[in-house]
Amino acid sequence: MIRINLLAVDRGPIAKKKAPGVTAAQRVTIGAALILLSTVVTVGWWFWSLRQEGIRLDADIARAEVEANQLRSVLAKVQRFETRKAQLQQRVTLIEQLRKGQAAPARVLDQISRSVPDRLWLADLKQAGNDFTLDGFATSMTALSDFVVGIEGTKWFRKPVEIIDSQVTSDAKNGDLVRFTVKASYFDPNAPPPPAPVKGAAKK
Repeated sequence: MIRINLLAVDRGPIAKKKAPGVTAAQRVTIGAALILLSTVVTVGWWFWSLRQEGIRLDADIARAEVEANQLRSVLAKVQRFETRKAQLQQRVTLIEQLRKGQAAPARVLDQISRSVPDRLWLADLKQAGNDFTLDGFATSMTALSDFVVGIEGTKWFRKPVEIIDSQVTSDAKNGDLVRFTVKASYFDPNAPPPPAPVKGAAKK
């Protein structure tokens, strides 16, 4: 016959199973892995930033070179314009001087005719640039001197007026005459000064 003991039996406390823990070596490994991962991420981000900065700097340099080339082109055009402007200004000045110079022969003849005294007459007049050579006769050296003083008295001839030659000749009709040669240089006091040469102007 089978007997069953229904009385409670004190079996003592039941031992609980301990959960497996993380060892120190594992903690060191995990920390090192985290440090390595953060380092890789930081270095990767740094290289990416440097690459982006390099791309931006390359773009800025390329844009600056384009702008510099454009400015050099504009500067060259401005310099050519200034040179051309100076050349045209010289031509305009020269044309104005030539226009004023067209009146020089008539002015010279008028001033000379006003300076001719009595007892003196002209036989020839030659021009070489602004220099005029006058040949003529006078009845006396006084008349020749008055003629030179009269020319110098005008503002259209440079001083002094030179008597290049004077010789006394005999004439059967008029007696003794003074044959003379006088040189006078035309001068326009209203003429502008000649333009200064342009530096860098192309020679033709």
